[in-house]
Amino acid sequence: MNIPLSVLDLAPVPSNTAPSEAVRRTVDLARLADRLGYRRYWFAEHHSMASVASSAPEILIAHVAASTQRIRVGSGGIMLPNHPPLRIAEVFKTLAALHPDRIDLGLGRAPGSEPAASRALRAAGGEQFSSLMSELLLFARAGFQEGHPYRRVRPMPSDAPLPPIWILGSSGASASAAGGAGMGYSFASHFSAEPPAPAFAAYRDSFRPSPAFPQPHAILGAEVVCADTDEAADRLAATMDLTWLRIGRGEFLPLPSPDEALAYPYSEVEREQVRQRRALIVVGSPEKVRAEITARYSASGADEIMVVSNIYDHAQRLRCYELLAEVLPQ
Repeated sequence: MNIPLSVLDLAPVPSNTAPSEAVRRTVDLARLADRLGYRRYWFAEHHSMASVASSAPEILIAHVAASTQRIRVGSGGIMLPNHPPLRIAEVFKTLAALHPDRIDLGLGRAPGSEPAASRALRAAGGEQFSSLMSELLLFARAGFQEGHPYRRVRPMPSDAPLPPIWILGSSGASASAAGGAGMGYSFASHFSAEPPAPAFAAYRDSFRPSPAFPQPHAILGAEVVCADTDEAADRLAATMDLTWLRIGRGEFLPLPSPDEALAYPYSEVEREQVRQRRALIVVGSPEKVRAEITARYSASGADEIMVVSNIYDHAQRLRCYELLAEVLPQ
């Protein structure tokens, strides 16, 4: 079975690593993914999180697109309530002009940050996502009616198209809207325990073709930790066990090493929380990971798998994506 693979990069920041170094490392993985045949490379948007350096995805997109040859590069996603729609139209039209037919615009409604950072961003509420989306599309299409105060506003470069738009979801609530608008849809199974199949079915049932998407296209996000053996992968996954436990307590610290995570004195309640969280992650040797990815791909009805792997060691993180490409050739 041919399963298209893509990359979601949060520019993870391990302990004892400078955040600026984590940002620079994104090119290493992007070039590897480009060479191995991965379909797309998306950056998330998060703010004020010590473990995540992807606070400015549009800049990382430009940097990586200029450093690769073939792979599509985009946002997974831009958190639309954090930004004026005109600014997003300008930024992504510019990216599309610089890198024709290689840019994706993934949009989400969550803040991507803790409350204080959202206030500092002057972010709108998620309930305004639909109106912000409508405004973005009107800017892109020069579609404001005569008499509207934005009628003569033109996002530059005006001749560049807005890239294909993808709606990001984690509960299925936005699936039908994405389909009805003729957009792509991506479901965040890497952090959501909700089953993706109903969301994908709703997306396809409501889908109306558009110039950007003649056919529906659904992406399934998956967190993967792959190593040469099950034991090695299990050890590497300990990093995210402790990271997610800390995030649940509102502690946003750099990624702990496997040694630090394995030495942590988990309570019984915490061990159960880790066990439940591990059910969302694909962990194991290449053969084990291939079997699980194939099962999730088939059961969900996805068209593509987007892999996020926040492994502590940079070389082992790159190796994870190499092993995936070996057992799921593109």
